Amino acid sequence: MAKNAPRFVCQACGAVYPRWMGRCEACGEWNSIAEEAPAEALPKGQTGGRGGQRLSFVSLEGVGAPPPRLLTGIPELDRVAGGGLVAGSALLIGGDPGIGKSTLLLQAVAGLARGGARSVYISGEEAIDQVRLRALRLGLEKAPVDLAAATSVRDIVATLDSGEPPDVVVIDSIQTMYLDTLDSAPGTVAQVRAGSHELIRLAKRRGFVLFLVGHVTKEGQMAGPRVMEHMVDAVIYFEGERGHPFRILRAVKNRFGATDEIGVFEMSDAGLSEVPNPSALFLAERRGNVTGSCVFAGMEGTRPMLVEIQALVGPSAPGSARRAVVGWDGGRLAMVMAVLETRCGLALGGNDVYLNVAGGLRIGEPAADLAVAAALVSSFSGVPVPPDMVVFGEIGLSGEIRAVAHGDTRLKEAAKLGFDQALMPARPRDSGKRGGPGVKEGLRMREIGHLQDLVALLAPPENAGQGQR
Repeated sequence: MAKNAPRFVCQACGAVYPRWMGRCEACGEWNSIAEEAPAEALPKGQTGGRGGQRLSFVSLEGVGAPPPRLLTGIPELDRVAGGGLVAGSALLIGGDPGIGKSTLLLQAVAGLARGGARSVYISGEEAIDQVRLRALRLGLEKAPVDLAAATSVRDIVATLDSGEPPDVVVIDSIQTMYLDTLDSAPGTVAQVRAGSHELIRLAKRRGFVLFLVGHVTKEGQMAGPRVMEHMVDAVIYFEGERGHPFRILRAVKNRFGATDEIGVFEMSDAGLSEVPNPSALFLAERRGNVTGSCVFAGMEGTRPMLVEIQALVGPSAPGSARRAVVGWDGGRLAMVMAVLETRCGLALGGNDVYLNVAGGLRIGEPAADLAVAAALVSSFSGVPVPPDMVVFGEIGLSGEIRAVAHGDTRLKEAAKLGFDQALMPARPRDSGKRGGPGVKEGLRMREIGHLQDLVALLAPPENAGQGQR
């Protein structure tokens, strides 16, 4: 049987061409034509529009049993995956080069193999001896993992489709895989999309868990076609700063669990180790009674986490004020500064402002607004935030402090780590009483309703003036 010829399809309008063209003649788009795998031929005697089987519909009512979970032995990974791995699911893991993707998955499959699950690790980037050296360094050389080095999707599918199916398969990485039915090079849009489709379809049919390692672009997004993220069941990013030992595993899509959970790891010579109490680790090097420093009581999924927010406000040359932000949204910082200037009268616009979330963690929730404002006001006025105080709350454009979710959980975490005070928004029942004191979870709570209350709290002494340091 002759091999089907590849086809070139416009990604904008769907027009099909026998060869590649720079401009689509149907819609006029440039560089939108990409090679695609040929469609499978229908059996003889059947046509595309006939011979289908009628579908049977069911109602929405009914309760199905939750899918069984396969535990990796790494609770942080199981947490991000939704409580464990589901048979027949496909997970895409991406991250910067050298961040630890291969190390994490090798530790995961080794733990699964030791627990009795048949685990397969297929490497397209490294030779077998290189993977063995990593396993020896991690102390995993005795784990019964089936290891292979291959890049042909046809060979991988033929191997995994014969005999008893494995329980877990790791493909490292999808950008190195190729289909011989396409003439394009590995890593191109057509190869990544077609190879992912073949492997995911096999995983669904045979019922094994599939891990696909993906490269990322310089912007930090997953490389390759966006449709690949739609095909998989979970998209997980492995994040971290080069200068920090901490690594954050974050799910941005998960069909079998929440997408706001994170796992925290620490990279060492012995591989990745879990961090069960990240709050204590992020605050380990914190110095108390320093201006511009504030402890934020945040939430990452269902996990409370305390991190230090540092701000430095200093004089700048006229007309060249700088803004540098690490670990937070720069647009959000500009908004908080504008509210402080307009509603509270603090002249921050002519100063250099530097903001840093210590430990390499990136914060995305609006509850950090009040902690950022406290760090800025503290650096500007020269009055330190009390070292035994945690701060959280959202700031509105009129300067009001808005309530945030999971307040009790944040307070419990702060009390567990020995903090004595909490600066927080006024709760709805006390909305008419700004600054009302209270005690909860062993913490003295100071509830404020407007940003001016924060500025008054951190105002310098009358005889000291308004200094900057």
